Amino acid sequence: MYKRQMKLQKILCLLAILSSALVFIYSLGLMTDLYDSLYGTMTDPNDLTKTTVPGSIIYYDMQGFNNTFMKAGLGLILLSCLLFITNTHSRRKYYVGNFVSIALQAAANVAVAVWAHTQLQLYRAQFLAVDFEALAKHAKRWKTLYTQSTFWFDAHYGVFAVLLIVTVLLVGNALWKQSLMKQERVLIAQGEEARV
Repeated sequence: MYKRQMKLQKILCLLAILSSALVFIYSLGLMTDLYDSLYGTMTDPNDLTKTTVPGSIIYYDMQGFNNTFMKAGLGLILLSCLLFITNTHSRRKYYVGNFVSIALQAAANVAVAVWAHTQLQLYRAQFLAVDFEALAKHAKRWKTLYTQSTFWFDAHYGVFAVLLIVTVLLVGNALWKQSLMKQERVLIAQGEEARV
């Protein structure tokens, strides 16, 4: 039973890094369509009220969020490295450090997912308020990207689903490990009693 569990814990620690990297990569791509379609509509970057497309200010409104989101993605990657630093991927018995690193990873994953989801829903609604008719005219005239797609806003469902599934599996694995360690202690105590 321990062999299966140890194999799973290695896989889960790798998945923790990969899912954190996925969040970071998503944060990098999030602003791509907004930049390509809305940045050029701002006629005076010093006065954001001057625009050929009402509502295009969302590109500037999202800058602070996106910067923080990228930092959160990097933070998740660093936290998932803590799983390897504490040997959570290879340790037969977990110690306090292993449980602390798993708890920190799980808490950070959930916190980032909830925070970013609420922000992205607000920005999605703001994006849908853009004057798409004016944007279409601007795109045709200046040969820029025209899109009404909310793909980058909606993709977070998949990204955070992966992150949260890995989180649940990581916590489940820690509980399984705790159960196996408890069973092992009982067997050792029974063996010692039998010798006496």
